[in-house]
Parts: sequence; C-alpha cells; structure tokens
Amino acid sequence: MKSRTKVVVIGGGIAGCSTLYHLTQEGWSDVVLVERNELTSGTTWHSAAQVTNFGMNQTMVGLKTHSIALYKELSEDPDYPINYHHGDGGIRLANTQEQMQGYRHFASMARGIDVHFEVIDADECARRHPLISTENLVGGLWDPLDGDIDPAQLCQALARRARKAGAEVYRNTPVVGLTQHKDDTWTVHTEHGDIDCDIVVNAGGYRVNEVGAMMGVHHPVASMEHQYFLTEDIPAIAEAGHRMPLLRCPISDYYCRQEKQGLLLGFYEQDCKPWGMDGIDPNFVNALCPDDLDRVTDVLEGAFARMPALMETGIRTVVNGPITYTIDGAPLVGPIPGKRNAFCIIGLRAGLGEGGGHGWLLAQQIVHGEACYDTWCLDPRRFTGHTNVELTSLKAIEDYQNEFRFHFPHEHRPAGRPAKTTPLTPILAAEGAEFTVVNGWERADYFKPSPEFHPSLSFHFDEAFDVVANEVKAIQTGVGLAEVNGFNRIEITGADRHAFLDRLFCGTVTKRDGRVGLGYLLNHHGMVKAEATVANLPASDRGPERVWYGSAAAAEFHDIDWLRQHINADEDVQLKSLTNDQTILVLAGPKARDVLSHVSRGDWSKEAFPWLSVRECFIGFAPATVMGVSFSGELAYEIHVPNASLYAAYLALRQAGEAFGLKLFGARAVESMRMEKGFLHWKSDLLTEFDPFETGLDRFVKMQKPDFVGKPALEARQAEGLRKKFVVLEIDATHAPAHPGGSLMDDGRVVGTITSGDWGHRTSKNLAYAFVDPAYADLGCQMELDLLGSAVGATVIAPGQYDPDHSLMRG
Repeated sequence: MKSRTKVVVIGGGIAGCSTLYHLTQEGWSDVVLVERNELTSGTTWHSAAQVTNFGMNQTMVGLKTHSIALYKELSEDPDYPINYHHGDGGIRLANTQEQMQGYRHFASMARGIDVHFEVIDADECARRHPLISTENLVGGLWDPLDGDIDPAQLCQALARRARKAGAEVYRNTPVVGLTQHKDDTWTVHTEHGDIDCDIVVNAGGYRVNEVGAMMGVHHPVASMEHQYFLTEDIPAIAEAGHRMPLLRCPISDYYCRQEKQGLLLGFYEQDCKPWGMDGIDPNFVNALCPDDLDRVTDVLEGAFARMPALMETGIRTVVNGPITYTIDGAPLVGPIPGKRNAFCIIGLRAGLGEGGGHGWLLAQQIVHGEACYDTWCLDPRRFTGHTNVELTSLKAIEDYQNEFRFHFPHEHRPAGRPAKTTPLTPILAAEGAEFTVVNGWERADYFKPSPEFHPSLSFHFDEAFDVVANEVKAIQTGVGLAEVNGFNRIEITGADRHAFLDRLFCGTVTKRDGRVGLGYLLNHHGMVKAEATVANLPASDRGPERVWYGSAAAAEFHDIDWLRQHINADEDVQLKSLTNDQTILVLAGPKARDVLSHVSRGDWSKEAFPWLSVRECFIGFAPATVMGVSFSGELAYEIHVPNASLYAAYLALRQAGEAFGLKLFGARAVESMRMEKGFLHWKSDLLTEFDPFETGLDRFVKMQKPDFVGKPALEARQAEGLRKKFVVLEIDATHAPAHPGGSLMDDGRVVGTITSGDWGHRTSKNLAYAFVDPAYADLGCQMELDLLGSAVGATVIAPGQYDPDHSLMRG
C-alpha cells in the first residue's frame, strides 16, 4: 500500500469509484481509493439503478447527461462491456394540470442544455406503457433516454479504468482515523497502515458520518429504509415486443422498471422509516434490513390500480436496504465547510443514475477549483449550523414521502420548521406573516389578508399577487418595515484588513470610515464568486476600527471559507461571524427618514447621512448600526440590531411609524422591487459560469488595479470575447412569470436561459433576467420564451426600469 499520494477517496460505491475515475480523467493519476470491505458493498449493491435525465435545474440535468453518455460508452467497451439498458424511455405521471405545468417548465429548462423531454397526454402514456390504466391520469413527462444499469459492473468498470490510468484501489482496508496537519495535508489511518495525502474525499455512503466524525464534522445526511420487490414473469411484457419504459408515479408513490420478463417495483410509502440514527453495526456489509411489506400496503394498492397486471403476478424477491438523503434531497458534492483540502460526495439518494456526473463535477472542483457548471445546488456549504441529526431525519422523511413530487414556486414544506427564528418571528406570525425559508431562517414572505388565506401551488401568478402589490404600493407611497434575518455578516479587523479586501475584490473597495460600498469577488478563473457590501466602522465603545462584510444569508459558510483561505500568513487580519448575532430591520419608502428621525437621535438629513453611509446609533434605546442602502429602489435604511435588542428596536420603529402609516412587508415585495431596479441575486443571477463582463458588472471591475484574485484569467477571457450576456427582458404575458431555467428561443434554436422572473408592480411589467447569446443582447432585440409550453414574446429592455437614475434611493 502507498504511504504517500495526492488524493485519498474513502468509500468504494458509485460515489467513490466515479470520483477516482474522473480524477484520472482530469490528469491526476497519483490517487487512491480505500474501501472497508468490497467495492459496492454498501447501498450501491442493492440499488434499483435507474438512469434518468430528469433534474430540477440545468446543473442536475447536465450531470445526468454526462452519466448517461459515460455509461453508454462503458457498456460498449469491447474489453469490459457492462449491462446497461439505455434508452428504454421513462414516464413521470401527473393527475393535475398544475403538475403538467411543472413538466412543461422542466422540458423548457432541459432544452437549454440540449436535453429533450416530451410532455404527453394520458392516452399517449398508456400507448407507450401498455400495462398502465389512464384512470385519474392527465398526462406525463417522457424522457427518451431513461434506462437502468448493473450497479456492480458499473463500479468495477470505473475502478478498472482508474487503475489503468495509474490509480490504486485498496479493498478490505477500513479507515480508523483522520489527522490534518498544520500545512493542511492529511494522514488517513487504516487498519493496514497510514497514507499521507494532500486531499481527502468522504464518499462514505450511509457511513458518511462515521468518516465525518474522524475529521470533527457532522454532515446533514440521513438514511431511510427503502423497499422494492421483483415480480414473477408477466405475460404482457413478453408479448409487448419491446422493453417496458420506466414509470415514476407521484400519484401513488411508486416506480417500476422491467427486470427480465417481470418488473422491479419500488415504494415511497408515507409510513416510512429512518435507519441508522443511533449508529450502524460494523458488520452491516452487503446486508439488508428485514422485509416489511405491511408498511407499503397503501402504496401497493395504488400501484395495483395503476397497473392491474400486478394483481395477477407473484413476488419473487423483496429488497429492503438503506438509501441516503440530505435536508433538501439533493446530494452534497464539493468542499466540506470549515475544512481545507477536504471534499465530500455524499447523500446520493439516486446515486447510480447520477453518480457518474457527480464524480465528474467533484473531480473538476478538486483539480481546478471550480466545475464547468455552477454547483451551488450541490454545495455542502448551502446548509449551515442548524443541520443536526434530528432535523436532517425529519427532512429526509418528508423528501422520501414526496420523492416524485417536485417543489412548486413558493412552496415551503412543513417538516423541520421552524429551524431558525428571531425574537420577532412569533410577533410577525401574529401580524399575519406567511413565512419563507432562507438557510433555515423563517423570513416573512408576505402578510396574509386573513388567517384562511392559502394561495394555490402553481407556476402561474398565484392569489398572493394583489397582496404583494399592496405591500409594494405602501412602500412606494409611504413607508414599510421588514425583517431580514440570517443576512451574512462578517466583522473584519486588523491592520491589513483593507489591503486584504482590495486583493479579493475586482473593483474599488471603499476605505473611508462611515462609508459603504458594493463589490464582487472572482474565483481564480475570473468568474463571479461572491457579492458583498463593505461598511467601514470607526473605533467606538462597540469595537475597534473594523469592516463589516455583508452578503446573502445562504452564503454564510461559503463566504467565510473563501475569506479564510485567502488570508496570507503575514497578514494582520481577523474574521468574526456576526450572522447569528445580528438581524436587519429594513425601513423603506419616501417617509423612511421621517420615521428614523423620530426614533433615533442625531441628524438623519440627506446632507448629514447621505446614501451609502453607515453610522452607529440607538433606535429608541436599542443599540444599532444603520446603513443607507436600498434593495428596493426607494429611500431605505438597513438597521442592524443585536438579537437581544431586536424586539425593542422593532417596537420603537412601529410606534414611531404609526404617524406615517407604516406597513409591514415581506420578501416577495422585495423580489418584485429588486427586479425593477436591475439588482441581482447571488446564485440566481450571479453564477460561477460567467465572468463579471458577461454578467453586466463592468462598472464594478477595475482592470487597472495591480492585482486581484482572478485578474490573469479575466484578462485572458477579455481577449476571447463574451460567450453570453446578461440582459433584462419584458415578457409578453400576464398569467405567469418567467421561471429560472426557462429557454429563450429564436427560429427553433435556444438563444438564452432565464435566471429570475417576477412581476414589477410599480412598472406594471412582467420582468425577467437572462443570459443570452451576445447577438441577442441589444436593446429592443426580440425572441420567444418557452413559458410552460407556450411561446410568448420577450424583448430586451434597459435595466433599472424603475427610477433609472436612482434619485429616490439617494433621498
């Protein structure tokens, strides 16, 4: 066994084998995989091994497309062919028009990455799958490349190719410990000796947290028992003359595929069962859980109704084994939060089908720092400190129960809530707040007109449209108050703080005390990595001279990791997270200054406190830090308050606001208003797939700076020209917004992809943001949006349709 290597991958299932293989494809051959038993001895060996192209966003579709292409190539290898039923086709059923709306959107989204789904009616579903009934069926989504594969053969094929490229695989080699050294390298301790390495990868399957514990971390991954059975032969299958398409049924919570001349039938029962919460038997290897078919009786009844032939066949084999879930059902593939040179590829509940793509994206991140796609939907740092075992299990149960039910816009499921709250959460609830969830935080989405108000789930504008419009109008004509909790706030101190930030930001970073600036950080490829405000606070009784770095709530772990990694050894820079200690109250509207002046001593005039100023003060008697910034486009103030004083500050503002007609507003009003201003959202519109010039951030880039992270790569990209261009669109529709991922078309060709969409209530326009081919970026350029299966007009318009010169928010 090697004593020194570049990367050690821990785990020999599909995740580990795919990562090992793809590392060699990226040019690293000095890599090792260690497996405690035999390859595929965990979840992989009993996987139903379905290989679909369906995903909820383009990143997921892209990695699945890579898996399909790779598996097809492996299956055709004359030296080591594997069993892969490629292109049997698959149908996702629907029994409501709202589900069909979703399928039409996903078909539009997939087209932008050159994947072609087909939305079909109930009769066509039955024609393509002659075993199903059309009772209570509206239609479905057809995936022509759906199929299934032999899991053991697949992993062996990947390991074989990795070995041929120079990698090594050590079976029956349990890992017993992990040690990280001062230079951030690792020692992997095994029962057969130690391996020193630069990088370690946790691909531990359902033993993920046993490996995590060795490096002092907990991963939000839980296991669920999952049952499927294999039937006896079904005559209709032999008589069909072709392989049966795969079937996934959100109506009755089951799936099936052909297995020889019978079916493999799997269940996602409501009476489901977590597994391994209190630890896993070390001898649980190539093992299964006890059968429990009583638990799936209700699901089985639905399957019988949909496929009557099942009532006339017997069960040949029952399989009940653990599969892993994360809090949102998507895997964790990328850097481990708070660790250097440590990565994970875990929580792959559909591991066999998409594992080829996951390993591909992870290998790119390890070798190059980023993948070809923006991988935030997979990033382990998208979950933060609230993700304990109990919460993870509750969400895993909920995801399991809704396996084939996609999330609708504005749908927030109830399990594991409320995970994060502030002193105002019950107060706002009593005021009628409907809450959304942001990184676990309960944030007011809008304020209901009555307790019985419950908008329907739809891809169209819902019943909250007028409610949000009224909140926007109250802000535009008077003054509104909102809580923005969970906003990422990092306090930066030390003599080198300004030089440190200047090196990270691609533009000018304000250094003046009492001033606030906005800027962007790039990765080493010159792509947009982060967006942040920088506020310079002078020394006071609340602290020394310091900078407050502020960014999106979801960026809490992401940004602090990036900042820590870029502090040089000789720099005097200290970081302290304030994210969970402070909450923002936003006061917005033309009367905002009046309210603030009535509740806080000092001169709040435009001259004394201009736009982009920051000041420490008191709101009533609550200590606060006020910034003159606006995401709404109206005169606005961000009031940062320690959570212990938050309720006092809120009461003071409400009481002072009574004389000015102050109204509460929520996140959906903010979303509408920021679209009208041309303001961008991190990980909606700000993506690592695009550089700042493609994203329209030219004014925030100063190429004359001597150096900043990503500058050499950005210079090279400038010479090559733009691949895409960010634009603002007006959509010619009043029934539905543009949804992220929607395809923009011209003459049958995809020319762009939507990133955000919403109705602008002050401009009365259906607005959207998109990245388009540069030839379609000029003002007035027209194209068509595939909006839920219908072509509607889309015209490029100027950004900042509301108050384009920013005179209102400047006061």
